[in-house]
Amino acid sequence: MIDLKGYGPALLDGAVVTIELAFFSLALALVLGLIGASAKLSKSRVAIGIATTYTTLIRGVPDLVMMLLFYYGGQVAVNNLSDYLYDAYDIDFFFQFDPFISGVITIGLIFGAYMAETFRGAFLAVESGQIEAARAYGFSRWRTFHRIILPQMLRHALPGIGNNWQVLLKTTALVSIIGLTDMVRVAEEAAKAERMPFHFFIPVAFVYLSLTAGSELFIKWLNKRANIGVVQGS
Repeated sequence: MIDLKGYGPALLDGAVVTIELAFFSLALALVLGLIGASAKLSKSRVAIGIATTYTTLIRGVPDLVMMLLFYYGGQVAVNNLSDYLYDAYDIDFFFQFDPFISGVITIGLIFGAYMAETFRGAFLAVESGQIEAARAYGFSRWRTFHRIILPQMLRHALPGIGNNWQVLLKTTALVSIIGLTDMVRVAEEAAKAERMPFHFFIPVAFVYLSLTAGSELFIKWLNKRANIGVVQGS
C-alpha cells in the first residue's frame, strides 16, 4: 500500500474533477461536432466557410496554447470590456473566468473540431440509396434522419468517437496549468512539498491508464452492439 503522505483524499477529489471535466467536455464536443459536420455538409457557403475555418483553426493550434489563450486571454478581454463599459456608460460589470468551466469549454471546442470530421465522414458513409428509399416511402426529413441516417451514422462514427475520447481524457491534464485542482495539480503540489515526484505521479498515471483501459473495453462493447446484424466488410 502506497503511503500518500495525507494527500490521498485530495488526489481522489482531483480524480473526480478530472472525470467530470472529461464527460462535460465530451458532451460539448459531441454537440459541436454534430453542428460542424452538418454545416460542412450543408449547401450554405457561409455555414461551410464558418465550419471549415473553425476546424482548421482549432486543429492547427496546440491544445496548450488554446487553453492559455482562452483562460488568460479571455479574462483580459473581459476586463477590458468591463473597463470600457464603466468608463463609457457607468456600467459596473465584472466576470471572473472559472478554471473548470474554462477547461470544459476549451477542451470541448478543441475536440468538437475533431468530432466534426468524424461525424462528417460517418454521414457520408451512409448509403444514399437508403435515404432515397425512405423519401420514396414518404418519410419526412426528420423521420429519415432519426430512423435511417442517425443509427447508421453512429455505427460508422463510434470508432472515431472512441479514439477522440481517449485523447480527450488525457488532454484533461492540461487544465492544471490554469489552476484547476485536478489530480495532476494535486500530485504536482504534493511532489514539490514532499520532494517525491514518482511517489505521486505514478498513481496518477495508473488512474489515467485505468480510465483509458476501461473506456477501450466499453467502446469495444458499444461497437459490438452497434454492429449486431451487420455483415462485416459490407
